Amino acid sequence: MKLKGRTALITGASNGIGNAIARRLAADGANIAVVDLVDAESAAAELAKSGVRAIGIRADVSSETDTAAAVERCVAELGGVDILVNNAAMTAPPRPFEEIPIADWRRMLETNIIGPNLLCRAVSPHMRKKKYGRIINVASDTVHLGVPYMLHYVSSKGALIAFTRALAREFGKDGVNVNAIAPGFTLSDRLANQPERVAGFRKANLNQLAIQRDEIPDDLAGIASFLASEDCAFMTGQTIVVDGGYAMV
Repeated sequence: MKLKGRTALITGASNGIGNAIARRLAADGANIAVVDLVDAESAAAELAKSGVRAIGIRADVSSETDTAAAVERCVAELGGVDILVNNAAMTAPPRPFEEIPIADWRRMLETNIIGPNLLCRAVSPHMRKKKYGRIINVASDTVHLGVPYMLHYVSSKGALIAFTRALAREFGKDGVNVNAIAPGFTLSDRLANQPERVAGFRKANLNQLAIQRDEIPDDLAGIASFLASEDCAFMTGQTIVVDGGYAMV
């Protein structure tokens, strides 16, 4: 129970990677705030069955009002925010960059990079006051691989890695560690329900992996547990690639 007494706010935690991380941190003893656009309350109810305190908060991470309210509710009901996991993100079907509408670029950046910034701003006074915090940003190995036809998505995740490094410099003196995880193509429940989209990705992906099997959300949970704990007390500004050996950086 290495996180007993800690509270984690996790975005996009009603399913997929975010939910896997929430379940692992709850197993480690942390109280959990599930922040999502849908199913946040039901996901929190499932987590509460493990014996931790859990609340569900419906919020759009690209909204300054929603993010501030989510953090304040977490503080009011769970006593603070010790761990922030910025997992909520948009993806999009592949297409040539000339065909990506500017409106899609804006929405992608608002969710994938402005959203994490808003959450970090909202938790900042609480973490600085306690002189403690763990911020975990979920990026992507596509940044290291230069994956084509997803230019707005890859750019947003590249920005998140740069954001992680720069924020680690600002927060270091306050005892707040900022790191990132870069997953590969992860077979979540949501993607499993899109067989036509998944088939092409899986075939191309599996042939490049050193560990030749599908990556699943639970593969990210262990590294998140490490980054949320005292085990990474002297580690900040880093991006850990977890993709079965596709991108070796």
